[in-house]
Amino acid sequence: MTDVIVIGGGIAGCSTAMFLAEDGADVLLLERGDLNAQASGLNAGSLHAQIQHEPFVEYGEDWVRDYLPALPFYRYAIDTWEQLSNTLDDDLEFVRNGGIIVAATDEQMRQVEAKTKYEAESGLGTELLDAAALNDLAPYISDAMIGGAFCPLEGKASPLNSTTALAAAATSAGARLRRDSEVLGIERNGSGFRVSTTDGRFEAPRLVNAAGVDAGRIAELVGVRLDIQAFPIQLSVTEPTTPLIRHLLYSAADMLTLKQSQAGTILIGGGWPAEPGPQGRPSVNIDSLAANLALAAEVVPDIDRARLVRSWAGVVNGTHDWLPILGEAPGVPGFFINYVPWMGFTGGPASGRIVASQVQGKAPPVDFDLAPFAPAT
Repeated sequence: MTDVIVIGGGIAGCSTAMFLAEDGADVLLLERGDLNAQASGLNAGSLHAQIQHEPFVEYGEDWVRDYLPALPFYRYAIDTWEQLSNTLDDDLEFVRNGGIIVAATDEQMRQVEAKTKYEAESGLGTELLDAAALNDLAPYISDAMIGGAFCPLEGKASPLNSTTALAAAATSAGARLRRDSEVLGIERNGSGFRVSTTDGRFEAPRLVNAAGVDAGRIAELVGVRLDIQAFPIQLSVTEPTTPLIRHLLYSAADMLTLKQSQAGTILIGGGWPAEPGPQGRPSVNIDSLAANLALAAEVVPDIDRARLVRSWAGVVNGTHDWLPILGEAPGVPGFFINYVPWMGFTGGPASGRIVASQVQGKAPPVDFDLAPFAPAT
């Protein structure tokens, strides 16, 4: 018997286990494979705060009004990243140098302006940029861009280092981490839950479902339905090159994220679809790759001085409303959900802190309303 079982060895699960253990709880984390092997380790390391352009345009302003409660969560999330970068022993490669979305047409600029209005009213500090201001801030961006917007809160971190650093901190605080321990069944009993895995049976009065792509299946084991989906996406990385890109970049034309790591490699992503594969193992789609690279070159022409060295595919988890799902499941006392859609790398440490507090019956250390993120009845 342990105090809390956390299911999932990605950034959300390892964060939850670390905060619980640091608070004095006896914690067991179960991971079906290896730590950081899924979305937490396969993403591009972007730390997002602004409203993402694609759903804003696709779903409209009714959608964004419902999404606005997420903005203070992501502001808190990036603050949490900064705190961890100052306290953990490992280098998370955290940088908060701001994010820029660029526009190439008048219509794209109107869309950026409409989105920026919501962000500014929500306290993100996003500023519109005309062509001259954009060139002053980021002269490496193509002169073909007529303007954009700058969000100073955004940044980047290393997906290779961060989850493993959190796992090491969790272990140091007393948490036990079991790899290759896939959850097969969950039974409710008088004292809480009995979890059957490929590595044995474990019991605890409280469970945290931080299983990412597997979160829906885990929830169903206790009769809870989560309206979540998984999508295969891909990204690429170049060889190291001299400093070029100083910000997190987006394009209002189509899906794009661009950033440069401490080592000089340039990460090119944005969510272009990959090919679905057997057993959840997607592969790179050549058409998506070509379109992604072409858009990157349109935004930053000098990117062609760096050779591409690798492209890979992974799975991102999403919901239509893009809102996190955090808290105790209605009707299943002791079963908590820690799920951040689409931008789980950004939100993982913050959701870990929030859910760790909820599990202990404590008020999370936030100054915004968590009710919009409560699991549905």
